[in-house]
Amino acid sequence: MANRLRKDLPTSEWEITIVDETREHHYQPGYLFIPFGIYKRDDVIKPKANFLPRGVNRLFEGVEKIDADSNTVFLKNGEQLTYDYMIIATGTRIAPEETPGMKDGGLWHKDIFDFYTLEGSVALAKKLNTWEGGKLVINIADMPIKCPVAPLEFAFLADWFFTERGIRDKVEISYVTPMSGAFTKPKASAILSGLLEQKNIKVIGDFFLGEVDNEAKEIQDYGGTSIPFDLLVSIPLHMGSKAIIDSGLGDDFGFVPTNKNTMQSVNHENIFVLGDAANLPTSKAGSVAHFASEVLHENFICAIEGRPFTASFDGHANCYIETGFGNASLLDFNYTTEPTTGTYPWPGVGPFSLLGQSKMNHYGKLIFRWIYWHMLLKGKELPVSNHMSLAGKDI
Repeated sequence: MANRLRKDLPTSEWEITIVDETREHHYQPGYLFIPFGIYKRDDVIKPKANFLPRGVNRLFEGVEKIDADSNTVFLKNGEQLTYDYMIIATGTRIAPEETPGMKDGGLWHKDIFDFYTLEGSVALAKKLNTWEGGKLVINIADMPIKCPVAPLEFAFLADWFFTERGIRDKVEISYVTPMSGAFTKPKASAILSGLLEQKNIKVIGDFFLGEVDNEAKEIQDYGGTSIPFDLLVSIPLHMGSKAIIDSGLGDDFGFVPTNKNTMQSVNHENIFVLGDAANLPTSKAGSVAHFASEVLHENFICAIEGRPFTASFDGHANCYIETGFGNASLLDFNYTTEPTTGTYPWPGVGPFSLLGQSKMNHYGKLIFRWIYWHMLLKGKELPVSNHMSLAGKDI
């Protein structure tokens, strides 16, 4: 947004300030690959300054609170910033401390790991290199989560990883989820559940995590069901930024109520929301942030010029799914259309296949890292519409 808006807004009239607590930018999709040795730590980190345009103020400082009524941002260092317009892009974070026994029982990053943080992913890589087998439980604590397909990808890559190590027969993999199946959309869920079954990965649905028993090494749901583990890979509860919660700007999970089509805050006309920070009824995924950013950009210009909004977001999301052994699948969907088979992005040509495994999809996933660093962050246009097209899809 900084790259796009700096090009559009004259420096003599508009001051743009980015407030960010950290100086490093992480390619979060890369966290998935670190436990299996496909990526290293340095492959997913670059300085944020590399991607910020000239003419933008950069404050590497934490936000304590936002007073939306007075258009004021209070920083942790005691400074205050006032604004005419604000774009909230505070993302989401894991909150393992919200589940009893998850982080405070003594097994955190010993036999209980996450891979949704760089620290957790690196720690898990060390564990997997020496682990000799047993009950591997992959558990989603609750929804929503960042990149809903990532836990599936972890299961598929684990199957491949342990096969390559020659100990797959010593590892019992269970995929435990609060959803009824492998995914939120029925058609995709049926296909992905079938793929898990083919790979001898047990799916346990409708499991709502209540507690982690470190002594017994079990996860327990609210209904009293217990599942034992030797190694627990947890996707903990996700919540919005603490600053958003403390400011009273979020819902029960700390996500900002946002108009799902315009990207404008429901409660404040001069606030727009981008990415995982918004409570949109679609996936919290990088593709959503990208497609929504184009809509937000257009509507932001409309807002400051006093014109009606001209762009509408349809919830477009697409996600590559690593399925192991050098293959991947691809989902493409929006608010109203669930993932289906077909080709993407060009009908009949692809080169990517939807809901089907292929080497090309795997290469697409790997190539995306270059696109991310060199195009997306810099606000460059991609030859892909932010609206989902039905062309090339089997609907």
